[in-house]
Amino acid sequence: MPDEVDETEHHRPDPKYTEESPILSVGAGEVEPFHCGDCAMGAYKYVSELWRKKQSDVMRFLQRVRCWEYRQQPSIVRLSRPTRPDKARRLGYKAKQGYVVYRVRVRRGGRKRPVPKGIVYGKPTNQGVTQLKFQRSKRSVAEERAGRKLGGLRVLNSYWVNEDSTYKYFEIILVDVAHSAIRNDPRINWLCNPVHKHRELRGLTSAGKSNRGLRGRGHLYHKARPSRRATWKRNNTLSLRRYR
Repeated sequence: MPDEVDETEHHRPDPKYTEESPILSVGAGEVEPFHCGDCAMGAYKYVSELWRKKQSDVMRFLQRVRCWEYRQQPSIVRLSRPTRPDKARRLGYKAKQGYVVYRVRVRRGGRKRPVPKGIVYGKPTNQGVTQLKFQRSKRSVAEERAGRKLGGLRVLNSYWVNEDSTYKYFEIILVDVAHSAIRNDPRINWLCNPVHKHRELRGLTSAGKSNRGLRGRGHLYHKARPSRRATWKRNNTLSLRRYR
């Protein structure tokens, strides 16, 4: 007769998978552990948690190696897949025909006034040459450069991926509006309308709207809508009723 087997020995829970143990712990205490509990978490949730803790040991090493690779490549390069799939999908990317991803490198720093020998002919208030800040963000500049380089594609959205002391790197999601898979998809074929040509050059992307001040609400943003120029024109135009 075989020996009796201790049931508790075979069904003892593994301490690595108990609810009290952290689901994710990266880098010698750098990443705060979070617990699953009764919730079901998908794979992209873990990826997003990694990107939220950019100062962890793993992410710092990974970003440093990637940044070295990015510096060896051209300023605008096509990718086979997004570096941040969770972020790309939140911004509209789909792993299907018609969607492409490009990485764009933009030089960091302010914008120097393009005048010869630093001579500005005008009033003293406009004499500044250095210490000037561009009104649009680096992300918007990256979208613009990708849109000019790839005129047959439409810019859908973009996101940050890396940066070093000299450059910032962004990934741009572009759509081929001539592809039948895009034209037949009711969720994205709105982009095929000709009014969306070069939307990145007209401040119609998410980054462009943010730079135009269209992300805020309330009385502090009344001058931003529909645009600052339209608001100025409305406030400086005399409009009287006409007798007919």
